[in-house]
Amino acid sequence: MKVYTKTGDKGTTGLLGGTRVSKSDIRIEAYGNVDELNSWIGLLRDLPVNDKRQDLLTKIQDRLFVIGSWLAMEGIDNIYNIPEIKEADIKLLENEMDSMDELLPALKNFVLPGGDTSVSYAHIARTVCRRAERQVIRLAEVATISEIVIKYLNRLSDFLFVLSRKLTLELNVKETYWISK
Repeated sequence: MKVYTKTGDKGTTGLLGGTRVSKSDIRIEAYGNVDELNSWIGLLRDLPVNDKRQDLLTKIQDRLFVIGSWLAMEGIDNIYNIPEIKEADIKLLENEMDSMDELLPALKNFVLPGGDTSVSYAHIARTVCRRAERQVIRLAEVATISEIVIKYLNRLSDFLFVLSRKLTLELNVKETYWISK
């Protein structure tokens, strides 16, 4: 099978189920943002500072692929037998955040992204996650989207913020706070 099919040359793409829609369709935007997020998570996973988090970040990427598949599917009948996002997936993120948070200084101000490239990548992933979440919410206004997908993306953006703080600590770099002047 060739990577290129030429079927999208006129600005359309196919959903799971066969319907062709514009590549600017809200559904395509939603799963495109999730796909971009997945790539940023892959970059985070590849950084040496995250060697001990390889399995966790791979699990997150798997969940994002599941979300992308659900978003690419027309209708709500799961004829493709796509796995579901479960509360246990969200609980995993919460448990990881709780573990990291125990070691972090109390947060009293907003944090400015930066301090190390790894920290910045985590913040970029967080902001892409928020964008994906907003787009999925927008899609949910016109299509049936499982609420747990939105909940997972919301929790994942929180996880990425806590991860950015944990990376700051592990790399022994300064966390810069935003203080209104």
